[in-house]
Amino acid sequence: MAEHQPIFGFIGTGNMGGALARAARKRLSGEELLLTNRTASKAEALARELGCRAVDNATAAGQADYLFLGVKPQMMAGMLSELAPVLAARKDRFVLVTMAAGLSIARIQELAGGDYPVIRIMPNTPASIGEGMILYACGGVTAEEEQVFLQGMAGAGKLASLAENLIDAGSAVAGCGPAFVDLFIEALADGGVACGLPRAQALEFAAQMVAGSAKLVLESGQHPGALKDAVCSPGGTTIQGVRTLEEAGFRGAVMDAVIAAYEKNFDLK
Repeated sequence: MAEHQPIFGFIGTGNMGGALARAARKRLSGEELLLTNRTASKAEALARELGCRAVDNATAAGQADYLFLGVKPQMMAGMLSELAPVLAARKDRFVLVTMAAGLSIARIQELAGGDYPVIRIMPNTPASIGEGMILYACGGVTAEEEQVFLQGMAGAGKLASLAENLIDAGSAVAGCGPAFVDLFIEALADGGVACGLPRAQALEFAAQMVAGSAKLVLESGQHPGALKDAVCSPGGTTIQGVRTLEEAGFRGAVMDAVIAAYEKNFDLK
């Protein structure tokens, strides 16, 4: 890697790309960030917010040490075909960082036209507040380059290395999971409203309860089944709610949702 502060370039500043750029800005200076987006005004607005530069795709591809490819899987081939000559002309070493579901490291290298180092990541939306679960796999990346990447993205939350053949499965849990949890929070709040709670309070109670319950699982080290049992007093209210969820096939439905999300990856390859 070049003897200078590494530059992180973000092609695509949508929900996920923008969240990762904000996370990177927690650890990097504005001079070390480049932003580009199909709608230039979107990148320019985020650049003003973060105090960094908005550029075009070719500039980012020519200058970034870590080039984040934040476009949809179906748009990746077209974008990389345009950038391939720029990447091929570079004399320095750089790392491509892809977050496109279903596209392997080998496929990204093929589309980019070279055996470039690639980090494949599967981030999630809580990265926007520094509470993300980012899964990553490396291809042709040195230990030093991996560490620079981890340091630059530490502001996004927790990062975990995962074998590439497990990335799709991990994404079905950590990447798609926020949508499932958001549905659950909304349903809990709706239930509270049905019981008479004001909407705003019902939503706050549900969201904080989910956040606290998740933190308890992580910090206590206890199995969630044991934590569930601790809330279910004999003959009490909670066990009746658990019974109702079980009758409705709650756990099976959640498992099916994860499996459905996982299997969709095969359609994107």
